[in-house]
Amino acid sequence: MKTHDVRVHRATDPLPRNRQLAWLLADLAADPTPPDQEVVEMIGNRLIDNAAVAIAALNRPPVAVARAQALAHPRPGGALLFGMPAERTVHCEWAAYGNGVAVRELDFHDTFLAEEYSHPADNIPAILAVAQQAGRTGADLVRAIAAAYEVQVSLAKAISLHRYKKDHVGHLAASIAAGVGAVLGLDASVIWQAIQQAVHLGFSTRQSRKGTISSWKACAPAWTAKTAIEAVDRAMRGETSPTPIYEGEDGVIAWMLGGPEDAYQVTLPERGEPRRAILESYTKEHSAEYQAQAMIDLAFRLRDRLLPRLDDIDSVVIHTSHHTHHVIGSGSGDPQKYDPEATRETLDHSVMYIFAVALQDGRWHHVESYLPERAHRPDTIALWRKVSTVEDPEWTRRYLDPDPSRKAFGGRVEVHLRDGSVLIDELAVANAHPNGARPFRRPEYLRKFRSLTEGLVMPDEADRFLVLADLVADLDAEGLRGLTLSVPPDRLEPAGSTREGIF
Repeated sequence: MKTHDVRVHRATDPLPRNRQLAWLLADLAADPTPPDQEVVEMIGNRLIDNAAVAIAALNRPPVAVARAQALAHPRPGGALLFGMPAERTVHCEWAAYGNGVAVRELDFHDTFLAEEYSHPADNIPAILAVAQQAGRTGADLVRAIAAAYEVQVSLAKAISLHRYKKDHVGHLAASIAAGVGAVLGLDASVIWQAIQQAVHLGFSTRQSRKGTISSWKACAPAWTAKTAIEAVDRAMRGETSPTPIYEGEDGVIAWMLGGPEDAYQVTLPERGEPRRAILESYTKEHSAEYQAQAMIDLAFRLRDRLLPRLDDIDSVVIHTSHHTHHVIGSGSGDPQKYDPEATRETLDHSVMYIFAVALQDGRWHHVESYLPERAHRPDTIALWRKVSTVEDPEWTRRYLDPDPSRKAFGGRVEVHLRDGSVLIDELAVANAHPNGARPFRRPEYLRKFRSLTEGLVMPDEADRFLVLADLVADLDAEGLRGLTLSVPPDRLEPAGSTREGIF
């Protein structure tokens, strides 16, 4: 691994191409080194995970809208859409969009948290769609996914976007362009241009995750994927891009991040080194923002000690990290996080709501825990508004610890009862985290897949997909086209049920 200093260079102090961050990322993507077996197995897990959460979300409105838009762009021999029959193919950038929205909608797939937040599996729908349309193999796919995770995780470790009120998809733009370039086997010089253009177009504000959170939360990564694929296409045709996109005096660091005096240290593997960043990421057992995962598990544990005294709770204080307090906690200053009329997207970013419901129900369900009638229960509202968060410097330090074995995304909960007694418990990581009480391994991924696809996907179709996911690195081009799941038409919300648009 090598650490690179990344800072602004004025036009009078030009930065050579081989020292530009976009070039370093492109060179990483162009490296033909295959991933090791442990990484390949984890890629198979994430393919299974993505498919599970996408199928579970197929009939939700944002996914139906995205599917309708994608189906308006048919292409023989193109890419496949979750839920649709294999003969119904569309242009790869639209498949990336439709599948990307499906994967993201329930906030139920993988995560990596450091200086910046990320959902690295957002890379997979785009890379897979391009691979299917371009006739690439499973070996091409796993190498490209490993590269995309490496880019995403490396940028998330080094460069905070939320500090400057930018959405985390800014890093996704770079990683998808890198991954698509890798799956196509492009030269670093072409991938470099594509990354710069994708990053140039990929920055947006964090208003998408502030206050009332809309359905755009699911669409933002998918839109970034579509934009990145189009950037790769233009770069392949010889189009050039703003250079250097990160370090230029009017570039990303100077105007999107900390300003002309800002600087970062980005650590990347050198040529020939294994790409193992995917092993530092982690998936979700519960359909909620990742920083709430440990709080759900802790609520279940505290419930056993509190029953039947839930009505005697006077207040609940969650001591946690800066990120958790300010993003999904009361430190956000968003009144919507306490509002029973809030959108599902807002509720899954309210640790106060999540903790209250988990404490009362002793379970978490990706649909039922967010139903309007659930959020409007008077006893829930009363408990919910007794929950608050505070920032604890020690939890912030643990959150940002560079050592994956010491990172912590949980907190300490103090439950104050009316008789003056206090129940205290803490949990550093979710049970499903690699360092947790019940880490997710292949059996857990399979159980999640079966649970979320039951009643939507026929058993033989599910079995077929799982066999291919297990053999992903050995698939030929035809086998790679099988990495999708069809749903019987009567179990799929017709695309025509959504309102008409332009397409």
